[in-house]
Amino acid sequence: MAVHIRLRRQGKTKAPTYRLVVADSRAPRDGRFIENIGHYDPRREPAELVVHLERARHWIKVGAKPTATARSLLIKGGVPEGEVPPVAR
Repeated sequence: MAVHIRLRRQGKTKAPTYRLVVADSRAPRDGRFIENIGHYDPRREPAELVVHLERARHWIKVGAKPTATARSLLIKGGVPEGEVPPVAR
């Protein structure tokens, strides 16, 4: 089973917030996920980003691959760039 770290869209129409989740790569974008490891609100000033670092490191260590946006958010959230693998897609 391929596991990805990606964003899950939440919120109202034209007012999105996102959850940083670990999900099976075959699951739909807003569908079932394994674990929530953070959240991101780009509409706040400055943008709010919370990443649970120990859980993110755990999932990276067991083989989860981040998407491009999730990778950049993990790096901004405090995971060292050397620990984050290349993008999944």
